[in-house]
Amino acid sequence: MRPLTCTVQEHGIDLEPMNSSNNRRNQFRPRPGGKQGTTSYQLRQYAEATLGGGSLRKIVKLPEGEDENEWYAVNMVDFYNQINLLYGAITEFCSPQSCPEMKATDEFEYLWQDNENYKRPTKMPAPAYIEQLMTWVQGNIDNEAVMPSRIGVPFPKTFPSLVRQIFKRMYRVYAHIYCHHYPVIRELGLEPHLNTSFKQYVLFIDEHNLATGKDFWGPLGDLVDSMLRSD
Repeated sequence: MRPLTCTVQEHGIDLEPMNSSNNRRNQFRPRPGGKQGTTSYQLRQYAEATLGGGSLRKIVKLPEGEDENEWYAVNMVDFYNQINLLYGAITEFCSPQSCPEMKATDEFEYLWQDNENYKRPTKMPAPAYIEQLMTWVQGNIDNEAVMPSRIGVPFPKTFPSLVRQIFKRMYRVYAHIYCHHYPVIRELGLEPHLNTSFKQYVLFIDEHNLATGKDFWGPLGDLVDSMLRSD
């Protein structure tokens, strides 16, 4: 595969779910308890206002005086929604036949493992892997013991390590889209949205030191370096 070259355009995300309302990957999953007056609601309003100003580096920074875990939670849900929309736009082009393995480049194949149905690393087609991943993330979002929605209820001590794992796994969807569906993304006119979403993702991980290991970015390492230099 030829090296990826992308022009990163710093826009806000303005995607609508594509014509597949029955596809649950297209559904928005708001942060539990994200109602007006709550901390998560206020943080999301802050993020949206900052994004409108066009500064991606600024919007990923922890607002002064705010709880770091709450900021992780709000952004994790927002990235989850962005990935849902982006992948939902190209699901008809990503099938077990066209993508029989969950890969980025040939050197990077991802196997699924969880603590319930797949206790050993399991090879599966890209759509099945992504479905398992998004269901797993949603399960954590909905779990009050993991992401409490009530004000004053603390996050568990294990939350930062879970955040790192979730961000690492969600990155694989970006990698698969870039390496296998980028021409379709361009044809659909979604290139600016993908690049902006991914750059914000990269900057958030860089800002909060969430990358684990020197090979974290793997197949998109050059693109990530370019995004970090251009910010």
